[in-house]
Amino acid sequence: MDPETIGLEAPQAARPDHDAVAAAIERRLEAEREKAAAAATTPSFDGNHEKRQEFRRMIDPGILRPNPRKLALESLQTLLKLAENIIAHPDEAKYQKFKPTNPTIQRTLVEPRGTLEYAVALGFRPEVDNFQPFYIWNKRHMNDLQIGAAIIKEALEREVVKEERAQRRKEEEKAAQDAAKAKVKQAFYDDRKGRAIIDERERVAREAAAAKRAAGGMSPEPEPADYRPRRMPGSGHTLSGDVIDVDEGSDEEDAAARDDDDDDE
Repeated sequence: MDPETIGLEAPQAARPDHDAVAAAIERRLEAEREKAAAAATTPSFDGNHEKRQEFRRMIDPGILRPNPRKLALESLQTLLKLAENIIAHPDEAKYQKFKPTNPTIQRTLVEPRGTLEYAVALGFRPEVDNFQPFYIWNKRHMNDLQIGAAIIKEALEREVVKEERAQRRKEEEKAAQDAAKAKVKQAFYDDRKGRAIIDERERVAREAAAAKRAAGGMSPEPEPADYRPRRMPGSGHTLSGDVIDVDEGSDEEDAAARDDDDDDE
């Protein structure tokens, strides 16, 4: 229902307080001026800090993470070589460009991820020279080139230390495994050697016993004694005074008689 029809006045929209708005703006501007003045009076410790951080991010994660480790390190070495050649020979044009179709450049800078972007950050720009594609360095980027080269050195030194540490750890693990294998092998040989010594002792003992038996070291069983009476050869006298001669034939007869007795038995 219309407010006028019931005798009520329509509420008026609240008007902004221009003085309050102006005061708020002035306070904000004053705070910004104070902040700018404080920043201007504070000496900058490293004016290239942000640039250094940018190059570090371009290396890790930009280059090291998406590429195989060996290829990433080789790419960084190629970038460093390009930068160092320009720093050492700043006026020689042949060091200030590279051809992306070169097999080495293509493998280490064009194909890997993040490497060509790093070259651009160093000051290289794609151009065509005599209908040939090149990346040519601009002298206005000498500061970027020097900072980028320093960051590459820093990264390579860090990665080399990590590589050496990993290699040393791998060698230590291999040495420990080899030592464990040698210990097991030596224990096996020692066991076989001890078994061989015992076997040799037993063999010698057996051979000695066999030799003793063969040499008659054990006494044979005695033959049974013959207690039967035998006739002694010679002559003798009976109680009546008769002389009786006993010759050898009698012994033979006695022996034959004994044999007969044995046969009978």
